[in-house]
Amino acid sequence: MSNHFSAAYLKFPGNDARLDLTDLYVFPAVSDPAKTVLIIDVNPFTAGLNATPSFLMKPDFHPDGVYRINIDNNGDLQAEVAFTFVFSEYTNGAQTGTVHYATGGQARQPELSGDVLFSSVPVGFDADARPVQAEACRLFIGVRSDPFFADAEGALHGFQWTGQDAFANKNVQCIALEVPNGMLGPEPDIGVWATVSVRRGDSLLQVDRGGHPSINPFINPDYAKDDYNAGHPADDVTNYLESWSTILQQNGYTPAEAIAAAHTVLPDILRYDRRRPATYPNGRVLTDDVFIARMAFLSNGKAGPGGLAPHDDLLDDFPYLGLPNT
Repeated sequence: MSNHFSAAYLKFPGNDARLDLTDLYVFPAVSDPAKTVLIIDVNPFTAGLNATPSFLMKPDFHPDGVYRINIDNNGDLQAEVAFTFVFSEYTNGAQTGTVHYATGGQARQPELSGDVLFSSVPVGFDADARPVQAEACRLFIGVRSDPFFADAEGALHGFQWTGQDAFANKNVQCIALEVPNGMLGPEPDIGVWATVSVRRGDSLLQVDRGGHPSINPFINPDYAKDDYNAGHPADDVTNYLESWSTILQQNGYTPAEAIAAAHTVLPDILRYDRRRPATYPNGRVLTDDVFIARMAFLSNGKAGPGGLAPHDDLLDDFPYLGLPNT
């Protein structure tokens, strides 16, 4: 899995699938290289179009959730730009979303801040949902086919791959945003991570976060997962370099190799330099086999190719994720 079930003991953050950040993607817009696409997926295993949602697998975004894409554009491990997404209550099968764009000090405030980029956009709950545009930006919010592919069963049995994709025909809630490169900062090299917070009374609690794929679920022990989700990338090296290096040494790395390998994913910020091809770990596209890359990382190369192909329902243009599965 990528960051599906990213809380402790294979649970959802806040015990609510709508707060579970599964994946982050960053790549250039196909139709305009002067723009960048930022995608976060949440709510794994969202009910199919013809299914009756269960209590834990509702099809909406959490109305008390604050979903955020953070941009570090000067290497200080802090957000200089933030896109924040909040949603109305899900009522009579409908919901709307609003997007805020913040820069400077406002981008580092946990509370909602900045200018409204999109207001009260309908969330798509069927295959007819379409992107909306506001000046030079495009937005899609709604149910989509999950693009993540992985042989989860094989990973649990010593990398003996079964050829079965655990995420085929599954859905997620997708937030896809296309913006001019200039909105991300003056330089072509940025760092990106996403967070999900939820309002509990007068408090806003961060319950999930991630930059690199398939990190927290695999390398952190259960007792550390929730604290990790609540943390900030600026503290990652101090908090996790030693423990992660120890885990990697147990999997065949020398001490020096383990430290070097841990530094490739710490701090947990996905770097993207648009002067270079976008493929993980320089950004991430929907066809990147990040699951096998992470298994190879954890096993010091012992995990071989998994043999799975990217999902065949991907679109050629925005919002790129396939239509929702029924």
